[in-house]
Amino acid sequence: MIRVVVMLAAKPGRRDELIAAFEDVAQTVRREAGCIEYAAFVDATGVGPFQAKVGPDRCIILEKWESAEALNAHVAQPHMAAYNKKTKDLIASLAIHAVTAV
Repeated sequence: MIRVVVMLAAKPGRRDELIAAFEDVAQTVRREAGCIEYAAFVDATGVGPFQAKVGPDRCIILEKWESAEALNAHVAQPHMAAYNKKTKDLIASLAIHAVTAV
């Protein structure tokens, strides 16, 4: 199993647009072979001062895939190329971490 953690920083004031674009493609992605989880997250509220906030222009995308092959097939999908094109002007920075359990 592969987990993907995507740290996204939207350009100032554009996070809602970025999340909307994510949600537009998410239903298609969730139907892909090998996709277990594909969701966007923002800071939780009311959890106390111990929380290191992500920030108002940031979100985290968490993905879970059955295998590296499934993840690689996902990345090559035409709808992902369209999503990347649609969101490129909304993103200030992006870091993608693919990890597996130890």
